[in-house]
Amino acid sequence: MRPFWTTVLNPDWYHGFGQKRPFFEGWYFKLIDPTTQHKYAIIPGVFLSEDPHAFIQVLNGSTKETFYHRYPLEQFWAADDRFEVHVGASRFTARALSLLINRPEHKIVADLQFGGGRPWPVSLTSPGIMGWYAWVPTMECYHGVLSFDHTIYGTMTVDSLAMDFTNGRGYIEKDWGQSFPSAWIWLQTNHFAHSPGTSLTASIAMIPWQFTRFRGFIVGFWHEGVLYRFATYTGAKTETLTMAGEQIHWVLTGRTAGARHRLEIIASRGEAGILAGPSTVDMGKRVAESLTATATVRLSRLAAGRDEPIFVGNGRFAGLEVHNVEEELLIEK
Repeated sequence: MRPFWTTVLNPDWYHGFGQKRPFFEGWYFKLIDPTTQHKYAIIPGVFLSEDPHAFIQVLNGSTKETFYHRYPLEQFWAADDRFEVHVGASRFTARALSLLINRPEHKIVADLQFGGGRPWPVSLTSPGIMGWYAWVPTMECYHGVLSFDHTIYGTMTVDSLAMDFTNGRGYIEKDWGQSFPSAWIWLQTNHFAHSPGTSLTASIAMIPWQFTRFRGFIVGFWHEGVLYRFATYTGAKTETLTMAGEQIHWVLTGRTAGARHRLEIIASRGEAGILAGPSTVDMGKRVAESLTATATVRLSRLAAGRDEPIFVGNGRFAGLEVHNVEEELLIEK
C-alpha cells in the first residue's frame, strides 16, 4: 500500500488502493470542439459499496442525453505511480483520452490528446484545491483540479457522427471519497471571449465535520498566469449567495495573490442532463448538469477604499450543477 502522504501530494492519482468501503472515485473530462457545436463530459470511475463496479458516464451537453456504461470491477485498472486509468477498452490520463465503447445503445470511438494543461498547484501545506483539508483522512468528499484549461487534438465519433476536436478546449477535474455532499453548487468555465486560458472553477457545499457541518467553498480563477484563490481555508468570505429563478449571484472577498480581492459571479443555468452520483450505498443520486450555462465574472482589487477592476468577462459553455440547495447554503447580504 502506498503511504498516505504520497496520495495526498498526487491528487490526480487513483486513491482507492486499500480503501475501506464505501468508496468512489471519478475523473471528469470536459470536451468542447473548436466550433463549440459539440460539448461533452466524459466521466470514468469506480464505485465500491454494495454494488461494486466501474463505469463511464457520457453527457452530451448539446442534446442533454446521458449514458451510464457499467463495467465489471475486473475491467477497472489504475496505475499506482501516476494518473492512468483503464475502464474496459478505454484509457484516461492527464494528457490523453481514448474511448472504445461498442454497445447497442451507444457507440463511441475517440482518440484525443491534450496540450498545455496546468493543474491546481500542489505544495506540502496546500496539496491542491482542497488546501490543508486534503490532509484530513475523514472528509466525506475530496476534490482535485488536473487541468484548468488545455488544447484538444484528435477526433471522436459518436454513433455515426464524426467530430474533429482539434484546437478545441478542455478541462479535467476529479472527486473521490465516500459520497457526494447532501447539497452543493458547482460551476466551471474556460470559454471567455478574448481571454484564452482564463478559467473559473467554483463550488460550495455542506461539509460534515465531526458532529456538525459547515458551508465550505473553494473557488479558483486562473487569469494571465495568476491563480486567485477564494476558499474557506484561505479565510475568504462569501458575502452573498442567492438564487432567483435560473440565476445564481455569488460574491466573495478575500486576500489572494498578495492583495485583497473581490470576485463576483452571476451564473445563468442552461438545460441539463441527468448524471448519476455516488451515495454511500449506490450511484443513485440524480445530478442535473448543464454544459450550456453562462457565467459573468468580475474580479477586482480592493485597495484604499477603491474597487479596481482586473477582469470582466462572460464565460460560455459553463458546466453547472445545483443540487438540493437548502436555505442554509444561500447567504443574503
